[in-house]
Amino acid sequence: MPETLAFTLDGHAGTLAARRWETASPRYIALLCHGYGEHAGRYDHVAARLVADGAAVYAVDHAGHGLSDGERVVVSDFERVVDDFRLLDLTARNDNPGLPVALIGHSMGGMIAARYAQRFGGELAAVVLSGPVLGTWAVVDELLAADEIPDAPIDPATLSRDPEVGRAYVEDPLVWHGPFERRTLQALKSCLDLITSAGAIDTVPVLWLHGEQDRLVPLDGTAAGWATLAGPRASSKIYPGARHEIFNETNHDEVLGDVLDFVHGNLEDTRTPA
Repeated sequence: MPETLAFTLDGHAGTLAARRWETASPRYIALLCHGYGEHAGRYDHVAARLVADGAAVYAVDHAGHGLSDGERVVVSDFERVVDDFRLLDLTARNDNPGLPVALIGHSMGGMIAARYAQRFGGELAAVVLSGPVLGTWAVVDELLAADEIPDAPIDPATLSRDPEVGRAYVEDPLVWHGPFERRTLQALKSCLDLITSAGAIDTVPVLWLHGEQDRLVPLDGTAAGWATLAGPRASSKIYPGARHEIFNETNHDEVLGDVLDFVHGNLEDTRTPA
């Protein structure tokens, strides 16, 4: 694994735990945006593949997640999380002036990445959305309709066909294993509605990747959102049999290869003067 350097940022809910995976002579910057209840440390293998490809890789634990400050998994407004992620982007650019930037977001992080692209897409070279929460997420509507949120953590079997992925997830002390918080559910719904109303991303190429057998973030709900989000330079790919965490699936080498192919295809003519 490449060397990892931890650093902090001043986020909206306190100190944010961030990290970068270093490479000697980077060709581009890759920003990783993690999903609900998890943390950036679960992306070491993704970062390693990107570093080997010549990327300077950066990630941050969202407020209330991982090693960052904030009430656990509580997000009242995802626009503030996007603002936090902006700090990571600016830090990466300051460390690596003139390099093009690719944004890769998974699940809830895919939703955050989509909103980030709507706000700052003109400054990005490429955006990849892995199993993103877009359009409608049935679990949000179902839980918000309940008088009491059930204490039902995410089923690890929905993550990957590889049982070791679920086992590691359950044993990870930095992963949230409790129920959803109502404030977070309300914020998720508000962000999804905002993304839909903001319309297509036409300032940057966007790639949507999803597992066909994703039971955590079902394909049909995301497809409805993608229909309003996809701009003129959008593309997509569905992986037969794959579950939610396609970067941790049994065909993860194929998935990461598709990510790199897409990024490579959009790095040309994106460098800015140092």
